[in-house]
Amino acid sequence: MATIESYETAAGKRYMVRFRTPDRTQSKKRGFRTKREAESFAATVEVEKMRGEYVPPSLGRITIEELAVDWLARKQADVAPSNYRTLESGWRTHVQPRWGKVRIADVELSRVEQWIAQMQRNGSGATTVIRCYGVLAGILDDAVKSRRLATNPARGVENLPRKTTKRHVYLSADDVGRLAREAGKHRPLVLTLAYTGIRWGEAVALRVRDVEFRRRRLTVHDNAVQLGVDHAVGRTKSRRTRSVPVPGFVLDELAVLCEDRSPDDLVFPGPNGGYLPRPKSNGGWFVGAVKRSGVQRVTPHDLRHTAASLSISAGVNVLALARMLGHNSAKVTLDTYADLFDSDLDVVAETLHTRYAQASVPNVCPKPALEPAH
Repeated sequence: MATIESYETAAGKRYMVRFRTPDRTQSKKRGFRTKREAESFAATVEVEKMRGEYVPPSLGRITIEELAVDWLARKQADVAPSNYRTLESGWRTHVQPRWGKVRIADVELSRVEQWIAQMQRNGSGATTVIRCYGVLAGILDDAVKSRRLATNPARGVENLPRKTTKRHVYLSADDVGRLAREAGKHRPLVLTLAYTGIRWGEAVALRVRDVEFRRRRLTVHDNAVQLGVDHAVGRTKSRRTRSVPVPGFVLDELAVLCEDRSPDDLVFPGPNGGYLPRPKSNGGWFVGAVKRSGVQRVTPHDLRHTAASLSISAGVNVLALARMLGHNSAKVTLDTYADLFDSDLDVVAETLHTRYAQASVPNVCPKPALEPAH
């Protein structure tokens, strides 16, 4: 059993707890201001030993930044380059300055919540705050897995901000036609984005061999993510190859591009034969095409939403749409495009009425029951 001893310091009386670790090694912890604090610690140690949850205090002396090295290295190998870039940036600009030199045993939930609040006061958006908190919590999760901590002190915060859902912008088929005409040499790319729903990085990574004209499919397996002026090529966001249907009139446009090209050539190459850069937000070819066509202001990614809208309007079922867009499940599709299915509810009501009205509703409405006499 643990024992408690008092000792004198320049600041006054302090208490020390002597105890044995599960391997029977003698250990101690000093610095308790009151005997009650020392007794509480001693009781906690005994309970943790019985439950097999005891963690030697010495293991908690490692700092957050010492653990971050392995955590970041693993993330660099596990996630897409664009995702890793945001994690590393969050670590470098927000997490390391506040927590880098802090020992993991000294992290407290209340201080994590104070840090979250301070980031918001400093103007950081919800996405940045959530990402940076995730980096800190993820590093401390590693400490728990390696049995340096019994529990993660960062889990359970109550003041994380909520992301606001950005309003989707949808173009009509006529809008897409006008935009494609004004896009000039990029006309086939605009039509491909708007009628297949593939992402920009997936489109610019397409090779001639990925266009299956007989099957009317695109084989999407790579994603070229722009990092500054360079591109990092990896798997798609879902990390799965998928087969995407292509309308015949879009294939006609692609056939012209792919004629006399080798199977390994890019379908939509950049100016120097490399990957096509994402259009500039100001003054680029896409913005110019949007202005000239007179359609509402959109981005290339909005054409993915447009593809979903046009597909739903054409009667494509949600399971097929989920496969086309590369969503992990139909639930993701329904959650993402819930607003597009509102009109479907009206169709359901009309269909049920047409099909079952005569069978379910009597020809003569029953008279209301007489009210009992008073």
